[in-house]
Formats: sequence, structure tokens, C-alpha cells
Amino acid sequence: MAKEPKAPEIVFVDNAQAPDIYATGATGFFVSNGAISITLESIRASHSEPPGPLSRVVVGRLVMPITGAQGLAIGLFDFLEKQGFKYDRNAV
Repeated sequence: MAKEPKAPEIVFVDNAQAPDIYATGATGFFVSNGAISITLESIRASHSEPPGPLSRVVVGRLVMPITGAQGLAIGLFDFLEKQGFKYDRNAV
């Protein structure tokens, strides 16, 4: 019986030029064709008139395969818990 070939190793390549995105919240979630789309928002003030009215502005969307999104959710939850942030269902 022939051995199955090993899958090639996937190398991680860091990119110092990758943009950082600041978001104050995740506004919505959508599933389509096996991918999760997460809409990110940030609260911004308009200084065109006092007092500056606040707006919730979409700053980006993160789209990931479902398995990647599950890994992100589990990894983030685990990281936050290790940092001392405990999940409180009533706080959401």
C-alpha cells in the first residue's frame, strides 16, 4: 500500500505593512456560501456643529471561512479569559 503524500507546510509570512483597523463594535454577522461576514463599526463625532453629533460608521468587513471564524471566536475568548476578562452573559 502506497503512503499518502504529506501536505506541504504552509509558512506564516508577517507583513509589517498590513493595516490596523480600529473598531468600537461588531455590528452584524452574515453567512453566505460557507463564509462569515462581520461588519465592524466605529463611533465618530462630527465637529461641523456643536455639540458634535455621534454616528456609528462602518469601518470595514471581515470575511472568513466558517472554520476560520470559529477558530477566531474560540481563540479570542480563550485569550480574553487568560487576560482576566470573564464572560458575563448579563453584560451583553
